[in-house]
Amino acid sequence: MRYARYSDCGPGSRRGKSWGAMDGKKFARAFAAAAFEGAKAKRRARMFQRGELKLLALHLIAEEPRHGYDLIQKIEELTGGHYAPSPGIVYPTLTLMADMDLIDEKVDEGGKKIYSITKAGAAKLKDEEKHIADILERLEGVAQMGQASDAASIKRATGNLKSAIRIRLADEEKGSDKILDVAAIIDEAASKIERLK
Repeated sequence: MRYARYSDCGPGSRRGKSWGAMDGKKFARAFAAAAFEGAKAKRRARMFQRGELKLLALHLIAEEPRHGYDLIQKIEELTGGHYAPSPGIVYPTLTLMADMDLIDEKVDEGGKKIYSITKAGAAKLKDEEKHIADILERLEGVAQMGQASDAASIKRATGNLKSAIRIRLADEEKGSDKILDVAAIIDEAASKIERLK
């Protein structure tokens, strides 16, 4: 089954479909599928179009005043743990938003900056209500795809196992006790999985 790439569905798509021509749920599924296709798709797919992180941050700050780290955690929560923007993207975005008078920044007792929405920010939110709803729907699609994709958890765990084996046995000689111990652990795990009901 071939899923549409995220780049096929967004603005400037050469496929002849406008941004609004694709049903929101179909778009969310197509985006989520692209995000789970593998490393190449992850590089190809962008979670947010230009200006969308700013709108989402504004929406979340309107819910309650937040620190930058709170925003990162909340966005990760909205995607079911499958995406978290980097501090290198979030903090410059917050600085820009403060410069635009969309948010107000203060320093709390712990010395951290905390952001709250301004009147101009509230007006911007009202103007962008539909766009923000679309962004939230897309993030929900990513979260749901993650829940449905149990294989992703198995793939991650298998990758962790391979990495641990590679690191632990990198310098071992053939037939060493450590290699035999690792093999025994893997055999035991396989046996437990086979016996699962």
